[in-house]
Amino acid sequence: MKKLLIPALLSALILGCSSTPIPDETGGAPVESRSGSSGTGVAPVVAGGVDANGLPRELTDPKSKLAQRSIYFDLDKYEVKDEYRDLVASHAKYLVANRGFKVLLQGNTDERGSREYNLSLGQKRAEAVKRSLVLLGAKEEQVESVSLGEEKPKNAGHDESAWSENRRADILYKAADGRGEF
Repeated sequence: MKKLLIPALLSALILGCSSTPIPDETGGAPVESRSGSSGTGVAPVVAGGVDANGLPRELTDPKSKLAQRSIYFDLDKYEVKDEYRDLVASHAKYLVANRGFKVLLQGNTDERGSREYNLSLGQKRAEAVKRSLVLLGAKEEQVESVSLGEEKPKNAGHDESAWSENRRADILYKAADGRGEF
């Protein structure tokens, strides 16, 4: 009986592991555009008080503090600077009042340093912002942090001015219904 069972299980395993390639309808991996449709980095507001991503006007109105979504860092640092504490507090207050929203914090670095170092530093930057949001009342499950390292520069230049724009953590919002930026 064992002699028949083992070959049958192996055959089932092999057949179960075989796969038919799924045609790639998109032409490759998804690519995010680095330039916004309006050039401001803020999605345009459409009918109903929401933007094209379905986010409320208060998150996208350029006059709102909540439309500011980047926290900048000094070279090789991951402490949230005093000048960004009010901005982080505003986002925390919004998350407390709107528990159905989640944020994705993307930690970024400039191009200097090894890939491994930059991924680690980017993660520390995202985690620093996450820690601040949670300490100010946001729920842990509302905040996710990831590192993009040097892979998503805001400025493609190769000087201090460009590098200072790339040392940042970006805040992306998503509503419970799935509408949003990530």
